[in-house]
Parts: sequence; C-alpha cells; structure tokens
Amino acid sequence: MVKWCDMKKEIVVLSLVIAVLLSISAVAGVYATNDDSRIAASPAHESQSGALLDPTTIPKYVNQLTGPPPVYVPTTGTVYSVTVSSFDQQILPPPLPKTHVFGYGGLAKDAVTGAPLGFVRTVPGPTFEATRGISINVKWTNAIKEPYMFAVDPTLYWANPNNMPMPREPAAAPPFPPGYYAAQSPVPIVTHLHGGEDQSTSDGHPDAWWTYDGKHGSAYSTYTATDPNSAVFHYPNTQPPTTLWYHDHAHGVTRLNVMAGLSGFYLLRDAADHIAPLLPSGKYEMPLVIQDRDFYANGSLFFPSNGPNPTVHPYWREEFFGNSIMVNGKVWPTMNVDRGVYRFRLLDGSNARYYTFSFSNGMPFTMIGSDGGYLKAPVTLTKLTIAPAERADVLVDFSNVAPGTKIILQNAANAPFPYGDPVNPLTTGQIMQFNVTNNHGRTLVTLPTLLNPTLVGSFPNLPTPTKTRVLTLAEVKGPSSAMAINEAGFERLKGEMAMNDLEYLLDGQDWSAPVSEQPHLGTTEDWVIINLTTHAHPIHLHLVQFQLVSRQAINVTNYKKDWEMKNGEPPFNHSTIAVSPTAYLIGSAAGAPPQEHGWKDTINMNPGEVTIIRVRFAPIDKNRVYSFNAAAGPGYVWHCHMIDHEDNQMMRPYKIVSP
Repeated sequence: MVKWCDMKKEIVVLSLVIAVLLSISAVAGVYATNDDSRIAASPAHESQSGALLDPTTIPKYVNQLTGPPPVYVPTTGTVYSVTVSSFDQQILPPPLPKTHVFGYGGLAKDAVTGAPLGFVRTVPGPTFEATRGISINVKWTNAIKEPYMFAVDPTLYWANPNNMPMPREPAAAPPFPPGYYAAQSPVPIVTHLHGGEDQSTSDGHPDAWWTYDGKHGSAYSTYTATDPNSAVFHYPNTQPPTTLWYHDHAHGVTRLNVMAGLSGFYLLRDAADHIAPLLPSGKYEMPLVIQDRDFYANGSLFFPSNGPNPTVHPYWREEFFGNSIMVNGKVWPTMNVDRGVYRFRLLDGSNARYYTFSFSNGMPFTMIGSDGGYLKAPVTLTKLTIAPAERADVLVDFSNVAPGTKIILQNAANAPFPYGDPVNPLTTGQIMQFNVTNNHGRTLVTLPTLLNPTLVGSFPNLPTPTKTRVLTLAEVKGPSSAMAINEAGFERLKGEMAMNDLEYLLDGQDWSAPVSEQPHLGTTEDWVIINLTTHAHPIHLHLVQFQLVSRQAINVTNYKKDWEMKNGEPPFNHSTIAVSPTAYLIGSAAGAPPQEHGWKDTINMNPGEVTIIRVRFAPIDKNRVYSFNAAAGPGYVWHCHMIDHEDNQMMRPYKIVSP
C-alpha cells in the first residue's frame, strides 16, 4: 500500500501539461479497477447534487421519541447475527423526504415490553443488552453492495480493498461525484465495541475490515469460521456494568461509515449491581445518542468533498460540523415525559462536535456515571460538556415541573471546541424538546454517597505508576496555512479560524511508524500528554479504562521550539525523544472535577494544556485478570476520537507485552 505520508514533506509541483493529462486520465477512469456500473446505478450518488436543506426550515419537535431503541435478540443461545446494509429512514420530520443510510440490523424486540419485532434495521442500530459474566458472539455481516455515498479520499492511509495505487497528483483529482471509482466500492467495515475489554482479534482493529464480496484487511480475524463477507467477534462481558457503544472502525473511512449511520448502544448490566434497583428503568431509562448532520433538500445526507489542502488531500477535511442535530436517528425530536425521574444515557456520537448540555429552564440534573461505569459519587450539575465518544449517565427529575411545560435540551459548545464559532441558537444550540405530561412517574430515590466500590479512597486511586510516558498532540500545517497565537501559547486570534491543518499526529508520528507504546500487562503508567495544537482532542485508548490525574497550562511556544530542536518537524516515521514538560508549566495543576471522578476510555484534552491520565493495563477490578490473552493478535490502538482526525493519521498502534 502506497502511503502519502512518505511524500508530505516535499510536495512536487508538476508542470501544467502533466497535471492536465493526469486530470483527464483520472476522469476517464485510469484508476478504476472495479465495475463502474455500480457507481452509475447508485441512488446515493445521484443524491450528491441539488440544493442543501436550510436547517432553519426544518420543523422542530415534530419527530417523536416514543421509547428506547429496539434491543437485539440472539439467533441461537448467546449468538447474535447483525447485518450492515443500506436503506432509507425517516430522519427528517415528515413530510420531508426519507434519508438514504448505512445501518445495522438484526432480530430485535421492543426495549420496554419485550414484544418481538422481527428483523429490524435502523440508525442508530438496535441496542445490545448484555449481562456481566455471560459472553456473547456476534456475527457481523457486510451486505453493502452499493458504492459510498460520500467521497473516499485515497490519499489517506485507508482500507483500500481494491489495492488502488495512490493518486500521484491529488490536485488533478476528479470532482465528487464520481471521484475515484476504485475507491468508492466496495465498502469496507469492521465493528469496534467502544470501551469494551476484548481480545484484539475481536476489538475492531482498523485493518481488520472486510467487504460484501469477501475482501479482507491485513488484520482480519474471526472467532469462529464464517462467511467471507462476515466476521464473528467474541465479547466476554466481564467488566462492570456501564454504557458502551459500537461503531464502525475501518481504516481511513470511519468518518464516512459513522456519518452514514453505523453506530449503536451496547448496555452492559450486572445482576449483582446494587445501584441499578434504585434507578429508573423500562420506559424511564433512555439512551440518547446526539449527532450532527447536513442534508440535501431531497433528504439525502451531505458530507463535504472539498478539502482545504487539495494539493495533498483532495476530499478530506479536518473536521465536520453539521447544521442539524439528530437524536436517536431523528432530527430535533420531542419526547413526552412523565412527572418523575428519568435516566438518560447520553452519548456524543458526532464526528467532531462537542456538546455543552443544559436545560432551557435552568433545572439541575445528577450525573451518576461516565464511560466505564458509575462515578465515585453522584454529582449535581446545571451544565455538562462532553466530547465525541464520551458518555454521561444522568438522572433528570421532572416531578416538580408543571404539566404542559416544554423544556429544551440546549447546547452551548463552540465548534471547533473550545475557540471556534458559537452555536446558532436557532439550530445547533438546540438538541431536543421534553414535553411534560400530567402523568406521574418514578419517584427520586436517595442514592448512596459511594456509587462505585472500585473507586473507594482518594481519586485517582490506581496504584503508583511504574512508568511515565511523555507524549504530544501535534499538528502539521497545510501549504498555505497561517495562524497567530498569543504569548500564553494558545488562543487563536480573531479572524484566524480558517481550517487548513494538514493533519494531527500522536507524538508526531504517522500510523506506519514502528510501535512505540508497549506497556506490560498488569502495570500502571502515567501518560503525560501535551496538546500543542489549537484544538481540543478527545483521546481514546482501546481495551482499558483509565483515570484522570490532572490538567495544567503549558507554554506551548517554548515547549514546541525545544521539542522540535530534539526531534525536528513532524511527521516522523520513528519514535520521538521525550521532553519533560516540567520547566514549561504555567500555574497550578487542576485535579479531576467531580464529574470526572470515574473510569474513562475517552478524555478531553484541551489546547495548551498537559493532561495526565493514569492507566492500568489490566481490568478495572484490581483482583481480576483478563479472560483472554491481551498480548495476542494484532494489538490495540489509541487515537483522537474526532474521527476526521483519526482517519488521517491521528491514530497509533500499541501492543500489550506479557509480563
């Protein structure tokens, strides 16, 4: 596979004649190695024209959320079959048109009544209801036979199922549609159970993808023998109860697959959970995944295909921010609520957008859990910011709200976060509506002050680390980029918010650099991560849950200068020389706030700050060991969960080493 990263430092400007010839050749299909007729016949590609839908014309609070998403049922015993396919779904409120999506489907039941629903496919996908201590197998089948509805950028390191040669002169790329024919089909997929303690062969490694016609990535694996267009993944379900989620993770096209609809909830419960009986359940427990989208007037999804650095990446953009907010597959829905307590499991499922939640009437809510399970103690809040992939388990009490009251769940997070544009109060500043009925619901029950016994003692309560890793989040500027920063190192000056960063990197290294993080099984490490970029980044580690130690400001200008003196300017295809941040720190370190006194698999890292996380490469429960060999298989990854960044090099492999 040819990697563009090897050519980024010196972009060769070809003559006008050669560029024109390449452009003509590309449009004529020089790079096409598969059947072009599949492109021409695709309704998804026909939709990539016409006017965009003005979000202010979309009727709000017409779509109804009538209950939690459907729940998968096994086909036999503890074996589930899930099919990934394309279909149309009513995402916009009727009478606006349906939307063409990629989605998960399988046998399902009603989440509240348990009534069988037959085969259900939806966006988001049906929910897994798993029980701690009972493992399951899931057969994931790729049935997507049509091309991508969005532009695949073959200049990235990506799945590349047709072994397409990398375009030699991206400036000559054909417009999308049709784009590069050989990149648009077939669609590779691989499912990642986000936050799960799973062996790497079932973790959804980005190179473990497969296609409908049986092509496989280099890390493809299946737990049991299956069809060529499928893989069986094994989930032990041995970790404490929590809110997990599943989504696609194919290399270089994750942003496209998730944008098309490939995500869903995975709720892990525990029969021995002493908190669960005190919490709302049934119709009073509602998973809510919040995602931003853009639409054409014909109802189809829009995703940009004009990159800010077209001489390098013709289609990739560093971040996507949609102008419409979708909750559980419905744009700006409303939900009737009884006068009682609800448990909302919030998930930021957006590509890049952060959300700062609050209620329009200023009412408080109680946060009881995060990514890896219950917090140490309940926390009362009036606003909460979560990053892409983060989860928040919250209790909301409507019992004292007058019947007929309409309450808006609001968003106030700038995009990009934290120094970007403010939300539009008419569109992205609103998420959904709650309509309070006259019915009486569940009464609020007093919760114990200690919710999670794994967090007893001072926080963080993981063992003293035996190793400290100093790592950076770095940006590589595009050919025409220009940016000013203040002396503290960070805030973008007014008027300097244009997005034309070429890529973001973990410790300055490309994906293809040799593995540099090789923690020993069972050990505890502090990862000291210095964010040298102008964006916040939600950093996610596969396999493990960790604890936040602190955040502290740093002099980015001086640190970056000294770091580059030792290492040069990124990107690198080798490990870096660490520079201690101690001499560059500003002010005092801030410990984790109460709402982050919990287990995390994704953590926000602010620009211009050093974030320290404490990671034990072992199960959450200190007396438990993994039920599998964590050192076997292709290994794990850590990456930014702004998936536009992840798709373009902001992801690195890491390997567990046996003790």
